[in-house]
Amino acid sequence: MYQDIQFDIDNYKNKIGVSQLMYNNKVDLLAHMWRYPTVSIHGIEGAFSDPGTKTVIPAKVTAKFSIRQVPNMDPAMVKKQVTDYLHSVFAKRKSPNTLKVTMVIGAKPWLADTQHPLYEAGKAAVKRVFDMDPDLIREGGTIPIARTFQDVMEKSIIMMPIGGFDDGLHSQNEKMSRF
Repeated sequence: MYQDIQFDIDNYKNKIGVSQLMYNNKVDLLAHMWRYPTVSIHGIEGAFSDPGTKTVIPAKVTAKFSIRQVPNMDPAMVKKQVTDYLHSVFAKRKSPNTLKVTMVIGAKPWLADTQHPLYEAGKAAVKRVFDMDPDLIREGGTIPIARTFQDVMEKSIIMMPIGGFDDGLHSQNEKMSRF
């Protein structure tokens, strides 16, 4: 699946500003980026973050993270496993403080049927307009509601990105290149 995708590892390293990656071959790297579950830390609030040192311990600290799930993962089970793990680690500290774990969104993963007529039409359109076959990837950036839409409407859904990998999605400098 990933072997035919045009992807330059050195270009990617330069783009994200690193000298070394965890995986040095294209197939392993893309599979870990697009196919497997991931944990992303989004921020820690309440802790001192300005330059310099601080000796005051904050009364409350909040950490925010997300877990990209893949097919056959259940959000409720993932929450239980993460909560149990965090509580077990926290208990080892023997702290008088408390730990609270909250799941804000728990959407089931969605996986498209790329052989469905919608995708066949989409692939044909990309081929006609851009004169190249599209790369079919499993990107974690779909909207969490996609699975719900598909289940409730009992209709297939197609997701087709119209931007490039360097468009900086959801960043301060988000853009879409003209072709």
